[in-house]
Amino acid sequence: MPDTPPRILSIIAPMTQLNTPYPSTAYLTGFLRSRGFDAVQEDLALALVLRLLSRDGLNAIRVHAEALPARRRSESVDCFLEHFDAYRVSIAPTISFLQGRDTTLAHRICSGTFLPEGPRFDALDAYMDPDGGDPLAWAFGALGVHDRARHLATLYLNDIADVLRDAVDARFEFVRYAESLALSQPSFDPLAHALAAPTNLVDEFLATLTREALSRHGPKVVLVSVPFPGAVYAAFRIAQTIKATHPDIVTVLGGGYVNTELRELAEPRVFDYFDYVTLDDGERPLLALLDHLAGKRSAKRLVRTYLRDAVDGQVRYVNLVEPDVPFSEVGTPTWDGLPLDKYLSLLDMLNPMHRLWSDGRWNKLTVAHGCYWKKCSFCDVSLDYISRYDGASASLLVDRIEAIVAETGQTGFHFVDEAAPPKALRALAEELVRRGVAISWWGNIRFEKSFTPELCQLLAQSGCIAISGGLEVASDRLLKLMKKGVSVDQVARVTHAFAEAGVLVHAYLMYGFPTQTVHDTVDALEYVRQLFEAGCIQSGFFHRFACTVHSPVGMNPDEYGVRLIPLPPGKFAKNDIGFEDPVGADHDALGKALNKALYNYMHGIGLDHDVRQWFSGKLPRPRVARNFIERALAQREARRSAHA
Repeated sequence: MPDTPPRILSIIAPMTQLNTPYPSTAYLTGFLRSRGFDAVQEDLALALVLRLLSRDGLNAIRVHAEALPARRRSESVDCFLEHFDAYRVSIAPTISFLQGRDTTLAHRICSGTFLPEGPRFDALDAYMDPDGGDPLAWAFGALGVHDRARHLATLYLNDIADVLRDAVDARFEFVRYAESLALSQPSFDPLAHALAAPTNLVDEFLATLTREALSRHGPKVVLVSVPFPGAVYAAFRIAQTIKATHPDIVTVLGGGYVNTELRELAEPRVFDYFDYVTLDDGERPLLALLDHLAGKRSAKRLVRTYLRDAVDGQVRYVNLVEPDVPFSEVGTPTWDGLPLDKYLSLLDMLNPMHRLWSDGRWNKLTVAHGCYWKKCSFCDVSLDYISRYDGASASLLVDRIEAIVAETGQTGFHFVDEAAPPKALRALAEELVRRGVAISWWGNIRFEKSFTPELCQLLAQSGCIAISGGLEVASDRLLKLMKKGVSVDQVARVTHAFAEAGVLVHAYLMYGFPTQTVHDTVDALEYVRQLFEAGCIQSGFFHRFACTVHSPVGMNPDEYGVRLIPLPPGKFAKNDIGFEDPVGADHDALGKALNKALYNYMHGIGLDHDVRQWFSGKLPRPRVARNFIERALAQREARRSAHA
């Protein structure tokens, strides 16, 4: 490289999350700095929301709202306009409160006289005391003023988001923006048409923020990270602004979305915005690309990189096979340059486990690269981020943890592994305890038998406060078919061991898996009801099964009794693929019932009711004994007593 390396700016594109930075730029910036590069980072997702949720932002939104004909104004828009003065006065203090900088405002928010209350506040009626008392007393009690205020402030922000969606851009959401333009889109046309259309208020704010970031940093290379389809449109808008104002800046697209959906990219128009598109972990492809930009290697020697041929204009994929950078050598993530004091701690759901995803500023870290199990048939096990398992010593991990705490001043960690290995977690916990490093952490695991009560207690001692894991379809037949490697009674014992250790448990749940019948679904909900009733899990979420081209189901559909529906021709995204299941259950209707039941279970409601009450129509009685989970836990206790 030259004596003065070019400045490299990594950008988090809107929308991701508001309570903590998405970790991709922190990893890349830390790695590049460890190799001597001048690397900086920006979170334009947070910056865009803060610009919109300001006095100037609300003034601009008001102009759009007033321009709507009265017949087209939603209830949210009418309320916003009617109470605009209250919104304008309250927005800055409320944002400051959610950033943790004005905590005494909680009392005024809870008074009910400070925030204008739009349609989102109607949800409070669900918690109304039948005697006309405080609707949130059950959740927060008499002294939970701070959390109560954050929940009310979150409803207030969601009201404003509804106004943005109704009056400015129907595609807008806080955690995803224009997702439909990129989600498994075989053709680039919808995205191209949107990018060619006149800009709206959100686009204009984002363009301004992009220009400000370029002026602030003066980069020669800009890396744009797109983890999800809901960040793709804004990523292209960012690149569009860069090319319009600084065509000499090299733009590079990468991230989780690229790694799953653009593995067969052949669309030349992508390169009107981005000069290069890289696959899989960014470290090795970026080192090769930066060498190329410095004149040290030819374009023919790039690594896992797409570019447009300068002669014929066609897309070329170049992959000089070189070993990936070992996980132990990727360096320590850095959050330097990100405004850690400006993230918003939101409280959108009154469940102690569920809140962790939107509440608190968590340092995101991985215990290992990839998944040690990599057998689940619904998962993209053929892709690098799953299939290449690579770990690091507990000593090195705690070194990284200590460095991050010293930099950020924050001791909360979210381990974002696909499934953190029990052996590695044990070693990490022992090292944390040995060194006396006090942190709070949570992460994702498989509910496997290695998580004994003794190990759960050790993890809790090391700072573990919560665990999430995949129960998926709570059916032993289907768990075996999907090669999950666990059984329902095993999940019950493991989750109960965590709960006994004082660790909150979240279960990822699934419906619509190949060959799943209505009866299977009723049985699965009965298992879930019993797990909640027994205190094994405190939170959960039902996902509709989606078949992807990179999963075992997508690659070997005959093994799962389904027929794939051929994908339409296209040169852009390719991931989800439709399928025909001979069982033919109406999973859309079943899904609504499952989610309604789960929402109630998470709030302690309906746990003693027959699960069929949540469904419409006549359904078969569950084949699961009403005390199945209770018996499974009793058997574990009997075995423990026998070995005592």
